[in-house]
Amino acid sequence: MSTNHKDTKNHAEKYAVIGAGPSGLAAARNLQKQGLPFQGFEAHTDVGGLWNIDNPRSTVYESAHLISSKSTTEFTEFPMRAEVADYPSHKEMRQYFMDFAEHFGLREHFNFGCRVQSVSPVCEADSSDKAPLWQVEWKDESGQLHSGVFKGVVIANGTLAEPNMPAFKGKFAGELLHTSAYKHADLFRNKRVLIVGAGNSGCDIAVDAVHFAKRVDISMRRGYYFVPKYVFGKPADTVGGKIKLPGWLKQKVDSVVLGWFTGDPSRFGMPKPDYKMYESHPVVNSLILHHLGHGDIQVKADIDHFDGHAVHFKDGKKQDYDLILCATGYHLHYPFIRKELLNWEGMAPNLYLNIFSPQFDNLAVMGMIEASGIGWQGRYEQGELMAKFFKANAEGKPTALALKRAKTGPNPDMSGGYSYLKLERMAYYVHKDTYRNMIRKLSATL
Repeated sequence: MSTNHKDTKNHAEKYAVIGAGPSGLAAARNLQKQGLPFQGFEAHTDVGGLWNIDNPRSTVYESAHLISSKSTTEFTEFPMRAEVADYPSHKEMRQYFMDFAEHFGLREHFNFGCRVQSVSPVCEADSSDKAPLWQVEWKDESGQLHSGVFKGVVIANGTLAEPNMPAFKGKFAGELLHTSAYKHADLFRNKRVLIVGAGNSGCDIAVDAVHFAKRVDISMRRGYYFVPKYVFGKPADTVGGKIKLPGWLKQKVDSVVLGWFTGDPSRFGMPKPDYKMYESHPVVNSLILHHLGHGDIQVKADIDHFDGHAVHFKDGKKQDYDLILCATGYHLHYPFIRKELLNWEGMAPNLYLNIFSPQFDNLAVMGMIEASGIGWQGRYEQGELMAKFFKANAEGKPTALALKRAKTGPNPDMSGGYSYLKLERMAYYVHKDTYRNMIRKLSATL
């Protein structure tokens, strides 16, 4: 069948939802609750997004688990089953999202095996139209191109699918991969391994590697705060929090308490953090310090250059490796829509509350948030606000006017008073409580 044939349909009463991962399902469920018709598009053959390891775009690996506990992560209206572990595996998470979609009848609203190619407003020349119809083009599993006109668009294709692969000086003679390509620890068998980056994935994978590799080193550019998964026998993110402290005081108190449990990671050769606690995402891992303390993993400085199998570090040392795995994060990636339509500025789109386009009243992005402990419920609350606003605005209700004015800018301060690191992965970082309080307050007005 020709890939050039375009099958055009009119869905002008429906909203297009791009992605059937956690954020896409949260958006779909909330559109459903508000009685707003929608059509979903998912490139894979089922729901779950990156948590569906069978999805070719999934970046999870066999040992992957949540770094937050199930009770702080689950959708409130659909709790995880009692038998699910405190820190669910990717298998349990995939089943959870499948069960969620099944329970609320969401699958029937999605076209699976369909990859969106382009999204654009139909009447772009008319800048006065804040809620234009949108043309969406997609390819089905056979490669046939389709096109449809929709009432609005919700982008929910995730933030952790497009690898951020750094450029290095010199040429490496071994295997050089991004962690997105990693699935099973057999990859490390009998190899000298260097992990680049000590975020949550980097540390998880380094722990995997110690059981298979000849040697495991981890190259770190900056220091991190390491949080154990259990404190006093309970998941760490369920302990404390009842007393609300000012940010500056919480940083001081929690860094002291954390030191009681983890000690000073710099004793293992790790650099000290050059920022205060909560100004970057913490590493939630109980085993990385254990293996460092047992000599199973060695800390290396930042990389200077490659020369064959040798890696030269910026502290003047060098070491030979067979495999280098870059745990260097991901880029935001919305390839089907022009950046100016998302008000892209610097490292990320500048959207009101990380959701709403300042230019259009019927274009939203779901899941473009990161915060310690935000959970899936934080994304669900995004979807609730989005759906309520879309409904109130479509019906011409005065309750939508305040949000329409506010979203033209400037954005409110969502930092909670913390000075987050100026990094790409922190460009859409928010303070959980500050952010969720804003979202809930706005939802209540609609």
